Amino acid sequence: MGHVEASGVTYLLPDGRPLLLETSFKVGEGAKAALVGPNGAGKTTLLRLIAGELQPADGRIASSGGIGVMRQFLGEGTVHDLLLNVAPQRMRDATATLAAAEAALAARDDEPAQLAYAQAIADYADAGGYELEVVWDVCATEALGLPYQAIKDRSVATLSGGEQKRLMLEALLRGPDEVLLLDEPDNYLDVRGKQWLEQAIRGSAKTVLLVSHDRQLLAEAADRIVTVEGRTVWVHGGGFASYAEARRRRRERLEELRQRWEDERARLRRLVHILRQRSANNDALAGAYQSAVTRLERFERAGPPQRAPKEQNVRMRLRGGRTGKRAVICEELELTGLLRPFSTEIWYGERVGVLGMNGTGKSHFLRLLAGEPIAHTGAARLGARVTPGHFAQTHLRPDLKGRAAADVVMTEHAMTRNEAMAALARYELAPAGGQPFETLSGGQQARLQILLLELSGATLLLLDEPTDNLDLASAEALQRGLEAFEGTVLAVTHDRWFAADMDRYLIFGADGLVRESDEPRWDL
Repeated sequence: MGHVEASGVTYLLPDGRPLLLETSFKVGEGAKAALVGPNGAGKTTLLRLIAGELQPADGRIASSGGIGVMRQFLGEGTVHDLLLNVAPQRMRDATATLAAAEAALAARDDEPAQLAYAQAIADYADAGGYELEVVWDVCATEALGLPYQAIKDRSVATLSGGEQKRLMLEALLRGPDEVLLLDEPDNYLDVRGKQWLEQAIRGSAKTVLLVSHDRQLLAEAADRIVTVEGRTVWVHGGGFASYAEARRRRRERLEELRQRWEDERARLRRLVHILRQRSANNDALAGAYQSAVTRLERFERAGPPQRAPKEQNVRMRLRGGRTGKRAVICEELELTGLLRPFSTEIWYGERVGVLGMNGTGKSHFLRLLAGEPIAHTGAARLGARVTPGHFAQTHLRPDLKGRAAADVVMTEHAMTRNEAMAALARYELAPAGGQPFETLSGGQQARLQILLLELSGATLLLLDEPTDNLDLASAEALQRGLEAFEGTVLAVTHDRWFAADMDRYLIFGADGLVRESDEPRWDL
């Protein structure tokens, strides 16, 4: 069994600003802990510190049992590469050595190369390579329905995001590491996949620390909540059901302690002021005055108690505009190899949820409406004065790579720097305004994309899993923003809370049929 413990950990950003200050917490053997907090608060950084990928400026991190890591964003390469990314380090090193020895032998088949190759094979076996390949075969069969040998050289680009996540999760849950660090493991998973993940985490003997913003998954899978906010960490020992109340009480307690400190400091300062005035005319009070000064200095040197963390205030102003009555018209639309022909009309002002299992064509449907060249027959057209704005699920925006958030807003929408920073501030992105897009957290990237949609004047929002990387407060802000949006919304989602706000639903079935429903359905 494994555990993780952080003691007095401080981490500084490259510019010297502290992201985490004297952070301490423990996740004991077999515990299932959720790591939550505002986007950009340091959740992913904390996971990287625990994994040993980053080093703290102060403090220490201890762990036992071996650590397996699932990162927030998916990798590239082959299925073999994807599985190797979540394998133990010893296995990754042995694989790299074996590949180098094979290449050397192919280049020059002499005795030294043969001996090096033989040693590399022995080291690979000692690292558990062949045993892990057996595990990978089970994982591939469970996740994709195919044996590992049949798909190991297949490009991961041919797998959906959900298939990639399921395969990696199977490998981690069945692998040798006893501590799992899972950064947004439910992203790209459909509801059935999320339900499987909830059961798998609960049923595993491993110690799990996961980052997620899916409220139902948190409620089902986590037995304690580790919150990162205010540059520190605090732990709620209960589940998610009692978390909101625990956080409210903690905030009230911190505010009360801070107010008591301020009151005591004011009292001591008044006492020093009074004694200074009186001692000027009465030498007998000089000692009392010096004593009061010393007490005040000692009190202020000890410093105030922790301030209650600032509440998030994300303000989205999704405006839209009036369009024709029919916003989207589909006539015998068939997505080649994905959907059978279907017809539907979506009217101005509707909020339509697009639901279904992964791989059923939901994202392709949105991309087609956004104007991308998706193979299809039949017709899909937009109504009068309908301007689409597309939120991409995977955050793969090559047009934004290397560009600072503030510069993107200024360039794309002809704003001054002050105007751009004011817009970023509404989305709580101003502190990250100088950072390139790819260095932002997943939630910050999502909020920036939503801001760009807001500024674009889109009257049809095509949202592909918009809440996947948003923290709880930002997801609620998005829902409020959509309520005020004057336009039409189509949203692909597996977020059960978010889906409940839709007016009606298009259900993309595994059989290729598209059905309409007044209630969300996750069973087709």
